[in-house]
Amino acid sequence: METERLYLSPPRLKDQPVMLEAILESQAELSQFLDWVPFALTEEESIEATKQAMVDFNHFENELRYSLLDKNSGKFVGMIGLIIRDKGVPYFEIGYWLRSSCVGFGYITEAVQALEIHAFENLKAQRVEIRAAASNNKSRAVAERVGYQLEGTLHNECRLPSGELDNTVIYAKTRL
Repeated sequence: METERLYLSPPRLKDQPVMLEAILESQAELSQFLDWVPFALTEEESIEATKQAMVDFNHFENELRYSLLDKNSGKFVGMIGLIIRDKGVPYFEIGYWLRSSCVGFGYITEAVQALEIHAFENLKAQRVEIRAAASNNKSRAVAERVGYQLEGTLHNECRLPSGELDNTVIYAKTRL
């Protein structure tokens, strides 16, 4: 898949070193909301996660992950995934992260729009969600910017990596 500025590339081992570099660069920001960050900081863990992502992608299981690569520079800017919530509906959740040096340029907005189109048009999704910790204002802003509707707040539903209790907000779009 591609957008005006990005290639959305299925998981590949050749992207693993630059993905790890991006996670290390962005560790302070990512670890505020993503509990997997400490486990992704070694080359061995990163390689295993990439191999599992490749298996999941090829078998249409768990999550379809895509590396976000800048079309002009080839730079790895982040990751986006389409989490398979229920194949019978079909119903998906979009998750994403961006390397710190690429925040504020609209990359995630662009990638979310492309992945949403793919979900509705090619995978025949009936529902696509974006979930975020209520305190994650940047993720919430992305969901709102691309037109997702806030459906609800699950109070005291998640614990942040810091140990602090937070609410989860659920944004969604459904097939018309």
